[in-house]
Amino acid sequence: MNHNLITGLDIGTTKTCAVIGEPNSKGGLDIIGFGCKPSKGLRRGVVVNIDSTVESIKDAIQEAQEMAGVEVGSVYAGIAGKHLQGFNSRGVVAVSNRDHEVRQEDVDRVIGAASAINVPLDRKIIHVLPQEFIVDGQDGVKEPIGMSGVRLEAETHIVTGAVNSIQNIIKSVAKAGLEVEDIVLEQLAASEATICADEKELGTVLVDIGGGTSDLVIFVNGSVMHTAVLALGGDHFTNDISVGLLTPVAEAEAIKRQYGCALASMVLDNESVNVHSVGGRAPRSLSRQVLCEIIEPRAEEIFSLLDQYITDSGYKHLVAGGMVLTGGAVIMEGMPEISGQILGLPVRRGYPQNIGGLVDVVNSPMYATGVGLALYGAKNGKPCNQTNANGLFQRLTQQMMSWINSVF
Repeated sequence: MNHNLITGLDIGTTKTCAVIGEPNSKGGLDIIGFGCKPSKGLRRGVVVNIDSTVESIKDAIQEAQEMAGVEVGSVYAGIAGKHLQGFNSRGVVAVSNRDHEVRQEDVDRVIGAASAINVPLDRKIIHVLPQEFIVDGQDGVKEPIGMSGVRLEAETHIVTGAVNSIQNIIKSVAKAGLEVEDIVLEQLAASEATICADEKELGTVLVDIGGGTSDLVIFVNGSVMHTAVLALGGDHFTNDISVGLLTPVAEAEAIKRQYGCALASMVLDNESVNVHSVGGRAPRSLSRQVLCEIIEPRAEEIFSLLDQYITDSGYKHLVAGGMVLTGGAVIMEGMPEISGQILGLPVRRGYPQNIGGLVDVVNSPMYATGVGLALYGAKNGKPCNQTNANGLFQRLTQQMMSWINSVF
């Protein structure tokens, strides 16, 4: 077993993707294995059938392992769903050293102070993401260690999730014979693969439109300022097509992928679509314009709600870098164009960056989260195949207790 490997596992509503990578000398990741299988046990990003989810995980991991010619022991798993909540919090501590020089233990204590919040018993903290530090009133500090001061403050973004949803992911991965090294917010992972440091510094919105949800994260001055989840995604386009064209869901999905367009004005009048009917009726030929008139209102609804989320966050005027779209649904023609019209921002599709190896295999917005999970693991953790005596859930609890004890 190669202990330098990192494995990202994107357990999505419509697909489960496993990405095996090896850190390279350029600070990126060489992709050596990839597996993608349909998801069977999730609804809107949340596990609703553990056995089916385990089967999807096993199939995706097996495919990735066969491609890479290796076995993996643990993964960085993504988490999504409407149960996720993000909010900003501030912590304040006194610098403990006699020479008043900020050290790592001071940073740990102030982050712990920011994290010492009342969290309901049915929720757990997933991420505590530092935004900036303030030393004796001097704000905008990214790295306070070594600075002189008597008062240290930290602005953070905290992400919490439902305990049962976190446990079900960990349990599903464990039943598939793997360990979870960390649970990672999916839009945060996608940003690792698609947004560069300059864009984060300038101010950028990332939206990951998956099958069941649309996940949003806003970066300003290089830090996460806001996260949100909209319970609408690519499956809603499929269901609209199925009902509107009176065709089975599987056929509607195929039509969406081949002919779908989110902006009717981009479609020529003479284009047509073959539609299979239900009940053994003969296939029909319809104008592609009709299909787009079904898709466009749903796209307008999704992006209008996202625009409201961004506006309500108070950061819309700070995202000069525009919007990056990832996820399987954004492959559909017209998605960047209609989102740009509604939000009034420059928009591009997000493709995985900073990778080598099997680049062509994962070069799609739909695989950005899986690649991003592996990149996150390479950047923030240890190689996935090194074993850890404690489970992730116990580690999260222990980490929170140590933070709280250091404060009180």
